[in-house]
Amino acid sequence: MSTSNLGLVLIILGFMLETKMGESMRFELDSGQTKCISEDIRTNAMSVGKYAIVNPHQGSLPHSHKLTVKVSSPYGHSYHIREDVDSGNFAFTATENGAYTSCFWAINHQPPVKITIDFVWRTGVAAKDWSQVAKKGQVDTMEFELKKLYDTVTYIHEEMYYLREREEEMQHLNKETNSTMAALSFFSIALCLSVAGLQVWHLKTFFQRKKLL
Repeated sequence: MSTSNLGLVLIILGFMLETKMGESMRFELDSGQTKCISEDIRTNAMSVGKYAIVNPHQGSLPHSHKLTVKVSSPYGHSYHIREDVDSGNFAFTATENGAYTSCFWAINHQPPVKITIDFVWRTGVAAKDWSQVAKKGQVDTMEFELKKLYDTVTYIHEEMYYLREREEEMQHLNKETNSTMAALSFFSIALCLSVAGLQVWHLKTFFQRKKLL
């Protein structure tokens, strides 16, 4: 394989891997409504996001086009809070494993309006500023893509270990749940047999007292 073809393969592979670690979307939100987006992030992973309201007309945005934005961790710690804004960005390093949430609230307005929001959320290697890496390192295209691909593969390798740990935790939880359900089932059967035995004893005593047996 020639050098140019190898470089093209690395660029395509790097782009495909990076796409899986970044989320770019456009969605609509009515006045007074809320939309939350979650992203599963592991500890020590870098995460960056950028959001902006799409201007429906030329010129400045209408006063009705304002948002309240909050980014929080799985345990409710806030990483970013902005009120009455039309755009913004955030960046943080995750300190907890789990689903991080970005929530958007559209301000109440009469008559109601529909606003469109562009939102980009990237995590891990995709959150890194590669343009600055290229400028500082003064590397050519091949070296740049190799470094980018190496960091991407390293991130995926770490992500696989993280997913394996999560799977082990879920298996442990399933075992505990199954053990608890088995114990409850045994207790229920024992309780039913005890109640049935008491009923039989009570009926037998009743019939003996009435001299029917």
